[in-house]
Amino acid sequence: MKEFFSLACLLCCLLATGCKQNAPAVEAGSVAGDQVRGQYLLATYGCAACHRIKDVAPGQNQVGPDLRSVADYSYLAGILPNTQQNMVRWLVHPRSLSPGTAMPELGVTEKDARDMAAYLYAQ
Repeated sequence: MKEFFSLACLLCCLLATGCKQNAPAVEAGSVAGDQVRGQYLLATYGCAACHRIKDVAPGQNQVGPDLRSVADYSYLAGILPNTQQNMVRWLVHPRSLSPGTAMPELGVTEKDARDMAAYLYAQ
């Protein structure tokens, strides 16, 4: 019984000290992407025409939501749980997910969408 107690204490100490502290933190639903390229793409696709986006030319007519804190939202487009993976899906084909949306189909590739999402969620 004493050995079991010692082993249990050792296990608790290892867990309390964060023995996985070298493991990278990964958000559920996160996607790999190039944040620098993503910022460039958000400007190139003209996203700031409708959205406010940190360090991308601010939109004059804010038709769409403010994307400066998109990571804090509960839902994307009011219908999708807010994950980077769902953001990629939304950027690639918004009208397949919500046919009546004002968000246009811009021809965003999946790779471009991953980079754009990586930038948006890093802010």
